[in-house]
Amino acid sequence: MILIAIGANLTGEDGSTPIDTCRAAVPFLCEIPGLSFVALSNWYRTPPQPRANQPDYCNGAIRFFGEITPADLLARLHEIEARFGRQRAELNAARTLDLDIIDLNGIIRATPDPILPHPRAHLRAFVLRPILDVAPGWRHPVLHQNVATLLADLPPQGVQPWHEDHA
Repeated sequence: MILIAIGANLTGEDGSTPIDTCRAAVPFLCEIPGLSFVALSNWYRTPPQPRANQPDYCNGAIRFFGEITPADLLARLHEIEARFGRQRAELNAARTLDLDIIDLNGIIRATPDPILPHPRAHLRAFVLRPILDVAPGWRHPVLHQNVATLLADLPPQGVQPWHEDHA
């Protein structure tokens, strides 16, 4: 199982809203060689984590199956982010598009990039809630806890369903 988190909180260079950008990124993700689409989560509005003076994020997750090396997948995700105007500035900066590998077929590795599974996924409701939509049986490869338990163990983080009238 391959899980990729999708997020955005800045207007795109073409004026697209964060949810429009997230939706527009999905077909590019589905074109990555070696991946086969399984499911796309609902979209969620989430405050920045850690808290910052930034707009709320639109977050979701996509599930694939297939075979691809971690380095190849990371390179493809960076290409897609760049296509949507992603600028890599400081850590936790606002962004037009953020694509993170959460799990890649259960691979566990500390180096080189990408670290797998994502080192902070289990601390982020904005990652876990969309994963619950697409992979309710997913277990964290290191912690061996299921996604519902991980999510329930977190303090409230303000994850809400995305409503079009609040875009």
